[in-house]
Amino acid sequence: MMGRSNSTPEDCNLFSAVEIQHQKMIIQNSYNEKLVGILHETGSKEVVIVCHGYRSCKDRIPMVNLAATFATERISAFRFDFAGNGESEGLFQYGNYHREVDDLRAVIQYFEHEKRSVAAIIGHSKGGNVVLLYASRFNDVHNVVNISGRFDLKRGIEGRLGKDYLQRIKKYGFIHVANRKGNIEYRVTEESLMDRLTTGTCAACQLIPQNCRVLSIHGSADKIVPMEDAMEFAKHISNHKLHIITGADHEYTCHQNELASIVLDFVKSGSSHDMATAAKKSLRSSL
Repeated sequence: MMGRSNSTPEDCNLFSAVEIQHQKMIIQNSYNEKLVGILHETGSKEVVIVCHGYRSCKDRIPMVNLAATFATERISAFRFDFAGNGESEGLFQYGNYHREVDDLRAVIQYFEHEKRSVAAIIGHSKGGNVVLLYASRFNDVHNVVNISGRFDLKRGIEGRLGKDYLQRIKKYGFIHVANRKGNIEYRVTEESLMDRLTTGTCAACQLIPQNCRVLSIHGSADKIVPMEDAMEFAKHISNHKLHIITGADHEYTCHQNELASIVLDFVKSGSSHDMATAAKKSLRSSL
C-alpha cells in the first residue's frame, strides 16, 4: 500500500481523479450529537484521523492539506468537526477538552467497527491537546501527532477574555466574547472556563504509554502558542520526537507542504505496513 509504484504520470492523475473519493459522513457521538466529517477514501485498510483546533473546523488549513497528502499516498484520511463546531451538532463550549476526546473516541470506534485500522491521530492547536489527552486515556492508537498544541492551558486566556476574567466570571457567571465589530460570538461560562483550567496537560502526558509514538511539531514564528510549549511536551512524554519548523506561524500559512511531509514521514515510519517490511529486511540480513 505504501511501497513504490510503477505508475506513469497519467496513471497517477487517473488515481487522484477516480480512486480518491471525498465522502461526507455523519458519526454519532456518545451524547447523541451528529459529527460531520469528510473521508478521503482510497480503499486502504488504514485510516488517519485529523482534528481541528479552537473555533476552527475540518475545512480549514492545515486539516484539508494533511488529509489530501495522505490520500495521494493511498492512505485514507478522515477530517471532522467536533461537536459545536463547523457542521456538527451541539453548542460550542469554551474548554470542552474531554468532551472532544469523547468525540474522537466515537470516530475511532466507528472505523474499528468497519474493520479498519486507525494508523494515526493528528491534531492541530487545541486538536493537538485532544489527541494527546486521547492517548493518555486509551491505548489503541500508537502514532500521535501534536501540531502546535498548548502545554500551559492557563496561558492565552487573558488575550481572549480580557484582564480580571476570573473575578468577572465569578461575579456574573459568564463572559461574552465579542469580535472586532463588537458582535458577540460566544459565551464562556464558569464551568467551561474551569474545564480548561483544570485540564492537566502535564499529568496526561506522563500517562501516555511507552508504546505510543508522539511527534510534536511547532513553528518558530508562532505568535498564538509559544514555541516553548513544544519543548515542555518533549520533557514529559516518554516516546517523543520534536520538530521545529523555522519561520512557520500557527497556521503554517507558508509551510503547508513542509508540515504535511513531516507528518506523513512520521506516520509511515510507524505504520504496521512499514514496520512489517523493516522486520522482514532485518530477518533477511540476519540469515
